[in-house]
Amino acid sequence: MAETDTSSPPSHPLIESDHIEGTAVFDANGKRIGSIKRLVIEKISGHVAYAVTTFGGFLGMGSEVHTIPWEQLHYDTELHGYHTTITEEQLRQAPEFTRRDEALLSGHERQQLSDFYAEPMP
Repeated sequence: MAETDTSSPPSHPLIESDHIEGTAVFDANGKRIGSIKRLVIEKISGHVAYAVTTFGGFLGMGSEVHTIPWEQLHYDTELHGYHTTITEEQLRQAPEFTRRDEALLSGHERQQLSDFYAEPMP
């Protein structure tokens, strides 16, 4: 049986949004910590602004919604999911508006979100 090289880049550099929804999110140690619920895309530029994610819980029960900047997620071909350096502590201390599931973030809120995750934890 031939071995599969999981470190090689994907066969195509693009992906459809419905293939990202439900994709696992892993912490810096490779532990699965959640999944992507949906992406929010800027209409004009077409760039992904942020991902609405679910963390914790079991089979969707008791999970928390968190909005995180897209640049904080990096696809890992070995994990077949996205990894992040965001910690559980950062999620606990995240601004309240980042825990909403139903609203789009304003430009000011998006900047606050990026600033929050860009700063190292004390």
